[in-house]
Amino acid sequence: MGSKERIQRLKEETRLNILDAALEIVKEDGWQSLSMRKIADKIEYTAPIIYEYFANKEGILLELTRKGYIILLQELKAEKNKHTLPEDQLEGMWLAYWNFAFKYKELYQLMYGVDMNCCEMMKAFPEAEGTTNIICDTIKALMTADPINDDLVCRKYFTFWSVVHGLISINFVRKGTDNETNQHILRDALKGIIKYIND
Repeated sequence: MGSKERIQRLKEETRLNILDAALEIVKEDGWQSLSMRKIADKIEYTAPIIYEYFANKEGILLELTRKGYIILLQELKAEKNKHTLPEDQLEGMWLAYWNFAFKYKELYQLMYGVDMNCCEMMKAFPEAEGTTNIICDTIKALMTADPINDDLVCRKYFTFWSVVHGLISINFVRKGTDNETNQHILRDALKGIIKYIND
Protein backbone atom coordinates (compact mmCIF):
# COMPACT_ATOMS: atom_id res chain seq x y z
CA MET A 1 0.00 0.00 0.00
CA GLY A 2 1.38 3.41 -0.97
CA SER A 3 1.72 6.34 1.40
CA LYS A 4 -1.27 8.17 -0.15
CA GLU A 5 -3.52 5.15 0.41
CA ARG A 6 -2.22 4.71 3.96
CA ILE A 7 -2.85 8.40 4.77
CA GLN A 8 -6.34 8.18 3.30
CA ARG A 9 -7.08 5.04 5.30
CA LEU A 10 -5.86 6.70 8.52
CA LYS A 11 -8.03 9.75 7.80
CA GLU A 12 -11.09 7.56 7.29
CA GLU A 13 -10.33 5.64 10.49
CA THR A 14 -10.02 8.90 12.43
CA ARG A 15 -13.29 10.16 10.95
CA LEU A 16 -15.06 6.93 11.97
CA ASN A 17 -13.50 7.11 15.44
CA ILE A 18 -14.92 10.60 15.85
CA LEU A 19 -18.40 9.40 14.89
CA ASP A 20 -18.15 6.33 17.15
CA ALA A 21 -16.98 8.49 20.07
CA ALA A 22 -19.89 10.88 19.53
CA LEU A 23 -22.34 8.00 19.62
CA GLU A 24 -20.74 6.55 22.77
CA ILE A 25 -21.03 9.90 24.55
CA VAL A 26 -24.69 10.13 23.56
CA LYS A 27 -25.39 6.59 24.80
CA GLU A 28 -23.82 7.49 28.14
CA ASP A 29 -25.12 11.03 28.66
CA GLY A 30 -27.72 11.89 25.98
CA TRP A 31 -27.68 14.13 22.90
CA GLN A 32 -27.73 17.37 24.89
CA SER A 33 -24.34 16.54 26.41
CA LEU A 34 -22.52 16.09 23.08
CA SER A 35 -19.75 18.63 22.38
CA MET A 36 -16.64 18.81 20.24
CA ARG A 37 -14.52 19.02 23.41
CA LYS A 38 -16.04 15.81 24.82
CA ILE A 39 -15.45 14.00 21.55
CA ALA A 40 -11.82 15.15 21.50
CA ASP A 41 -11.34 14.00 25.09
CA LYS A 42 -12.95 10.64 24.35
CA ILE A 43 -10.55 9.82 21.50
CA GLU A 44 -7.63 11.61 23.14
CA TYR A 45 -7.15 14.17 20.38
CA THR A 46 -7.14 17.92 20.55
CA ALA A 47 -10.31 19.76 19.54
CA PRO A 48 -8.64 21.35 16.47
CA ILE A 49 -8.08 17.84 15.04
CA ILE A 50 -11.83 17.18 15.23
CA TYR A 51 -12.48 20.39 13.29
CA GLU A 52 -10.26 19.12 10.49
CA TYR A 53 -12.86 16.42 9.86
CA PHE A 54 -16.10 18.18 10.79
CA ALA A 55 -16.75 21.93 10.64
CA ASN A 56 -18.94 21.80 13.75
CA LYS A 57 -21.15 19.56 15.89
CA GLU A 58 -23.96 19.85 13.32
CA GLY A 59 -21.69 18.20 10.75
CA ILE A 60 -21.29 15.22 13.07
CA LEU A 61 -25.05 15.10 13.67
CA LEU A 62 -25.71 15.14 9.93
CA GLU A 63 -23.28 12.29 9.33
CA LEU A 64 -24.79 10.20 12.14
CA THR A 65 -28.27 10.90 10.74
CA ARG A 66 -27.12 9.66 7.34
CA LYS A 67 -25.67 6.54 8.97
CA GLY A 68 -29.02 5.89 10.67
CA TYR A 69 -30.95 6.15 7.41
CA ILE A 70 -28.50 3.84 5.63
CA ILE A 71 -28.95 1.17 8.32
CA LEU A 72 -32.74 1.59 8.38
CA LEU A 73 -33.04 1.36 4.60
CA GLN A 74 -30.95 -1.84 4.55
CA GLU A 75 -33.17 -3.38 7.23
CA LEU A 76 -36.38 -2.39 5.43
CA LYS A 77 -35.11 -3.87 2.15
CA ALA A 78 -34.07 -7.10 3.87
CA GLU A 79 -37.48 -7.45 5.51
CA LYS A 80 -39.37 -6.68 2.30
CA ASN A 81 -37.36 -9.36 0.48
CA LYS A 82 -38.46 -12.00 3.01
CA HIS A 83 -42.09 -11.77 1.86
CA THR A 84 -43.95 -11.97 -1.42
CA LEU A 85 -47.37 -10.52 -0.51
CA PRO A 86 -47.47 -6.71 -0.17
CA GLU A 87 -49.47 -6.90 3.06
CA ASP A 88 -46.83 -9.16 4.64
CA GLN A 89 -44.08 -6.88 3.31
CA LEU A 90 -45.72 -3.82 4.87
CA GLU A 91 -46.19 -5.48 8.23
CA GLY A 92 -42.63 -6.83 8.16
CA MET A 93 -41.12 -3.47 7.22
CA TRP A 94 -42.96 -1.61 9.97
CA LEU A 95 -41.88 -4.25 12.49
CA ALA A 96 -38.31 -3.81 11.23
CA TYR A 97 -38.73 -0.04 11.68
CA TRP A 98 -39.90 -0.66 15.26
CA ASN A 99 -36.94 -2.96 15.96
CA PHE A 100 -34.52 -0.43 14.47
CA ALA A 101 -35.86 2.27 16.82
CA PHE A 102 -35.01 0.24 19.90
CA LYS A 103 -31.79 -1.33 18.62
CA TYR A 104 -30.43 2.07 17.52
CA LYS A 105 -32.32 4.27 19.97
CA GLU A 106 -29.89 7.19 19.85
CA LEU A 107 -29.80 7.28 16.05
CA TYR A 108 -33.59 7.06 15.92
CA GLN A 109 -33.88 9.99 18.32
CA LEU A 110 -31.59 12.03 16.09
CA MET A 111 -33.34 11.00 12.86
CA TYR A 112 -36.89 11.59 14.01
CA GLY A 113 -36.61 14.28 16.66
CA VAL A 114 -37.61 12.38 19.79
CA ASP A 115 -36.26 14.73 22.48
CA MET A 116 -34.39 16.60 19.72
CA ASN A 117 -35.06 19.48 17.32
CA CYS A 118 -33.68 17.65 14.30
CA CYS A 119 -36.79 16.59 12.34
CA GLU A 120 -35.82 18.80 9.42
CA MET A 121 -32.58 16.86 8.91
CA MET A 122 -34.39 13.92 7.37
CA LYS A 123 -35.24 16.04 4.32
CA ALA A 124 -31.55 16.45 3.51
CA PHE A 125 -30.76 12.82 2.69
CA PRO A 126 -31.62 10.56 -0.25
CA GLU A 127 -31.39 7.66 2.20
CA ALA A 128 -34.30 9.16 4.15
CA GLU A 129 -36.33 9.44 0.97
CA GLY A 130 -35.45 5.81 0.22
CA THR A 131 -36.99 4.63 3.49
CA THR A 132 -40.23 6.41 2.63
CA ASN A 133 -40.25 5.23 -1.00
CA ILE A 134 -39.82 1.53 -0.23
CA ILE A 135 -42.88 1.65 2.03
CA CYS A 136 -44.95 3.84 -0.33
CA ASP A 137 -44.18 1.52 -3.26
CA THR A 138 -45.48 -1.40 -1.20
CA ILE A 139 -48.64 0.51 -0.27
CA LYS A 140 -49.20 1.15 -4.00
CA ALA A 141 -48.85 -2.59 -4.67
CA LEU A 142 -51.82 -3.20 -2.34
CA MET A 143 -54.06 -0.59 -3.93
CA THR A 144 -56.71 -1.65 -6.39
CA ALA A 145 -57.63 1.77 -7.80
CA ASP A 146 -56.50 2.65 -11.32
CA PRO A 147 -54.86 5.11 -11.52
CA ILE A 148 -53.37 5.09 -8.02
CA ASN A 149 -54.02 8.25 -6.06
CA ASP A 150 -50.65 9.54 -4.79
CA ASP A 151 -52.36 11.67 -2.12
CA LEU A 152 -54.00 8.53 -0.73
CA VAL A 153 -50.66 6.69 -0.74
CA CYS A 154 -49.12 9.58 1.17
CA ARG A 155 -52.00 9.64 3.65
CA LYS A 156 -51.71 5.89 4.28
CA TYR A 157 -47.94 6.20 4.74
CA PHE A 158 -48.41 8.91 7.37
CA THR A 159 -51.14 6.88 9.06
CA PHE A 160 -48.68 4.00 9.46
CA TRP A 161 -45.84 6.29 10.49
CA SER A 162 -47.94 8.21 13.01
CA VAL A 163 -49.04 5.04 14.78
CA VAL A 164 -45.62 3.35 14.82
CA HIS A 165 -43.68 6.51 15.68
CA GLY A 166 -46.23 7.36 18.35
CA LEU A 167 -45.86 3.96 20.02
CA ILE A 168 -42.07 4.22 19.85
CA SER A 169 -42.15 7.72 21.36
CA ILE A 170 -44.43 6.60 24.19
CA ASN A 171 -42.00 3.82 25.00
CA PHE A 172 -38.98 6.14 24.85
CA VAL A 173 -40.50 8.82 27.06
CA ARG A 174 -42.75 6.89 29.43
CA LYS A 175 -41.25 3.44 29.12
CA GLY A 176 -44.61 2.14 27.89
CA THR A 177 -45.76 -1.38 28.56
CA ASP A 178 -43.98 -4.71 28.34
CA ASN A 179 -42.60 -5.88 25.00
CA GLU A 180 -45.26 -8.56 24.46
CA THR A 181 -48.08 -6.04 24.92
CA ASN A 182 -46.29 -3.57 22.64
CA GLN A 183 -45.98 -6.22 19.93
CA HIS A 184 -49.72 -6.99 20.15
CA ILE A 185 -50.63 -3.31 19.95
CA LEU A 186 -48.25 -2.74 17.05
CA ARG A 187 -49.45 -5.78 15.06
CA ASP A 188 -53.12 -4.94 15.68
CA ALA A 189 -52.56 -1.39 14.45
CA LEU A 190 -50.63 -2.51 11.35
CA LYS A 191 -53.18 -5.16 10.41
CA GLY A 192 -56.00 -2.64 10.88
CA ILE A 193 -54.39 -0.08 8.56
CA ILE A 194 -53.50 -2.75 5.97
CA LYS A 195 -57.07 -4.10 6.03
CA TYR A 196 -58.49 -0.70 5.08
CA ILE A 197 -55.76 0.42 2.71
CA ASN A 198 -58.20 1.07 -0.14
CA ASP A 199 -60.75 3.04 1.89
